[in-house]
Amino acid sequence: MHLIVLENELTSLRGGQELNLFEVCQGLAHRGHSISLLYLEAGNLLEPYRRFCDRMIKIRSFGFDRRSLKDTLKFLPSLVQALSISTSSDSVVFSNDYHFSLFGYALSQFRNLPYLCYLQIPPCDFNRQRKLGLSGVDRFIAVSHQTKRDWVEAGYCPDQIDVVHNGVALEKFQLKIDNGALRHQWGIAEHTKLISYVGRIDTEKGLETLINAIAILREQGTDVHVCLAGKPVVHYSHSKGQLCEQEGMKYQRSLEALAQQLGVSDRITFLGHLANPVSLYQASDVTVLPSVWSEPFGRSLIESLACGTPVVASRIGGIPEVLTGEFAAHLFEPGDAKDLAIRFAQVLDWRDRDPQLRDRARHHVVKHFSHTSMIEGVERSILKTVPFGQASTRIRQASP
Repeated sequence: MHLIVLENELTSLRGGQELNLFEVCQGLAHRGHSISLLYLEAGNLLEPYRRFCDRMIKIRSFGFDRRSLKDTLKFLPSLVQALSISTSSDSVVFSNDYHFSLFGYALSQFRNLPYLCYLQIPPCDFNRQRKLGLSGVDRFIAVSHQTKRDWVEAGYCPDQIDVVHNGVALEKFQLKIDNGALRHQWGIAEHTKLISYVGRIDTEKGLETLINAIAILREQGTDVHVCLAGKPVVHYSHSKGQLCEQEGMKYQRSLEALAQQLGVSDRITFLGHLANPVSLYQASDVTVLPSVWSEPFGRSLIESLACGTPVVASRIGGIPEVLTGEFAAHLFEPGDAKDLAIRFAQVLDWRDRDPQLRDRARHHVVKHFSHTSMIEGVERSILKTVPFGQASTRIRQASP
């Protein structure tokens, strides 16, 4: 197959959505498929993409405000650039964000190509332009059954939506039997329990609940430290008419103020973005995801489990699809700091009480959330849109 992929920014710094697309494209390229990439902004994934993409084109816009001539004049040349890409009978348009729906629809219509959309967030913020574009999507791929349900409730046909759970690169996220040196690296004392959070610093992630739970544990005499690895979300400021980092920093400052108020500021460290969080997962006693929105999946869940570190997370969105079996006992009610503190207390001492939990955690990911199963699932879904027989000669088995 030949995929014409639409992406916003080529970066791993914004969150799992961009990183998922990179891994999907890389995996499909390794299976013999061709990738043409259209993107708005370069980032730290620009060079890695170049290693396997056949063509990369930086464009100015995937959408426009019809009331703005300036916006329209950015959109139309971008569409012309996209139409310059050579296509074949097995070409498909693949959008990583439904906000690009009109652009993807127009491109698919002009070239008479199938159109797919990757659903990694719940539906919101619809306008006429996006609704029109989404009406032209041939198939959606959702990262969880809950995300599919969210879109079905928004009026989309369930038969059009396939579910493909995220996967993790097991060769990268490995077990570490002796984590003593790693704990020293992160400045954690021998008897202190380390809790880690890996993800964006955003109101949707419920980090106030985490800080309140740490205050409860502290009152109970538990020696605990939290490392939060992630950057504040860069929000669009309507008053300034541009992206503004300070808008996102307001939330982090509110968390710092809350920690100070509760007397636990010395127990919480904001690390900023970590390019490679593996050693933090390995050093931690528990990883946490305290989301308060319909979390589509949560990459940090399977990354941590693959490293042998158990996860405590909100019972919301697609999270219960990841923490199944014995790991469902580590779910807590969203926004309930007391419940979160109870779950922490039940699992923090697992290294002494149940050291085999490490191996069971990794096996859970190997069995259900491998990188190979994700790529194969996305490939099967895309093939449903390609005319029968057109793509069969282009596929080869994935590399071991």
